[in-house]
Amino acid sequence: MAELVRYKIPEIVVIFLLFSITRADLPGTWELIVQDAGIASMHTAVTRFNTVVLLDRTNIGPSRKALGRHRCRKDPNDAVLKRDCYAHSVLFDLATNQIRPLMIQTDTWCSSGQFLPDGSLLQTGGDRDGFKKIRKFEPCDPNETCDWVELQDTELITGRWYASNQILPDGSVIIVGGRGTNTVEYYPPRQNGAVPFQFLADVEDKQMDNLYPYVHLLPDDGGNLFVFANSRAVKYDHRINVVVKEYPPLDGGPRNYPSGGSSAMLAIQGDFSTAEILICGGAQPGAFTARAVDAPAHGTCGRIVATAEDPAWVTEEMPFGRIMGDMVNLPTGEILIINGAQAGSQGFEMGSDPCLYPLLYRPDQPIGLRFMTLNPGTVPRMYHSTANLLPDGRILLAGSNPHYFYKFNAEFPTELRIEAFSPEYLSPDRANLRPEIREIPQIVRYGEVFDVFVTVPLPVVETIQINWGSAPFATHSFSQGQRLVKLTVGPSIPDGEGRYRIQCTAPLNGAVSPPGYYMAFAVNQGVPSFARWIRIVL
Repeated sequence: MAELVRYKIPEIVVIFLLFSITRADLPGTWELIVQDAGIASMHTAVTRFNTVVLLDRTNIGPSRKALGRHRCRKDPNDAVLKRDCYAHSVLFDLATNQIRPLMIQTDTWCSSGQFLPDGSLLQTGGDRDGFKKIRKFEPCDPNETCDWVELQDTELITGRWYASNQILPDGSVIIVGGRGTNTVEYYPPRQNGAVPFQFLADVEDKQMDNLYPYVHLLPDDGGNLFVFANSRAVKYDHRINVVVKEYPPLDGGPRNYPSGGSSAMLAIQGDFSTAEILICGGAQPGAFTARAVDAPAHGTCGRIVATAEDPAWVTEEMPFGRIMGDMVNLPTGEILIINGAQAGSQGFEMGSDPCLYPLLYRPDQPIGLRFMTLNPGTVPRMYHSTANLLPDGRILLAGSNPHYFYKFNAEFPTELRIEAFSPEYLSPDRANLRPEIREIPQIVRYGEVFDVFVTVPLPVVETIQINWGSAPFATHSFSQGQRLVKLTVGPSIPDGEGRYRIQCTAPLNGAVSPPGYYMAFAVNQGVPSFARWIRIVL
């Protein structure tokens, strides 16, 4: 086994750099989009209609958004509201910034989700009456009135709270773990029901640091899963429910809930045979059980080639210690790390010292130069906050409620504002590089060769990339189902009237891109277009 390699930026260098530049010198800009969304979003997902589903939990008492006349949820077991006429989910229209209340019937506290191949949002589990529930949201045009539907003909075999979902190459979804639930199951349900997953039991500790496991679909033969929990990882063959590889442990203590690290898979590209996983941040061991609110978070990141024969972690240091950060795959292949705190752990009123500085992780840079500190925000977003990539390249920030109920008179109040962060690629001085997609197919099949037509204000001097990204289900510092694929493309050929034709080849199989809808971006010299939604089908 290759030795773990560790790189660290000297702390004095980080301090000097931060104090030698002003906030205005740092890349990126912030904007307030909505002053009051009505709910604090614990779970967030972007739909192909350019709307955003925001979802909290039901047993939280009154929200700031009414459901509307004669629309109330009745629950005799709810300790706060037996007759609840408040929304705990809303639909946000990106074009108009309008908010429409949605009605959720059962408790979605710390639940999981994933988009299905037809574009509907599958939502599973939760607490209390939602423990075994399966729900669907079928997105619609903003002028229509789609809403949550609780499935009556099927439910989870095992109740799941703090589980993770991942779509598979055939379009089915695996649902992994949950509190006290060391099994996996599938949607649609398989004949073998819930299958024991001993790995989750093996890594469980007194804090239960095996919750919300990091699950990534690998682009290998059969689409095995990289599953990380606590400080260990395995490769799992979901077809036969067998662990086929054990990875070396990652130093630095537990990384999953409640220790509050985050994870993302780097962009899949080239011949699509390589997958690298990045895991960053986390709490001090035992911080949750000790209620050590001021215990400093650590800033280590581990990166591993999950598809290698002899994989080993390479670790490096972020400029800041961070827990409860969110990792977002940008259209360029870089990763944004945003939100979170610098001390404590996940859990109600368990974090302190908000980390307001986003970081840009540039995977192709040399070690020691990969992290760039960006322009800080002003709104603390800690426990129960989310970050999602939007089709225009911005990142939507929602939520943050470190309290059991809504609490606005507090050091870190319940947060109802929605913000957007614009990376440097959206700065005005790069507008002349920003491409616009003029034509792209709405549907492609695996291995299909197709053309994309773009325009660019300035002449094209290098290959324009066509990269597509999934729309994940973001919750608890992990975006379930998140992936970015850089398609195989030809040169940008002038096509008259300022247009360029780019020949693209769709991935060959669902292990690279599971069936469903993706945001397709044209990227010119690091500047992405507004995305167009494209569907890949079996």
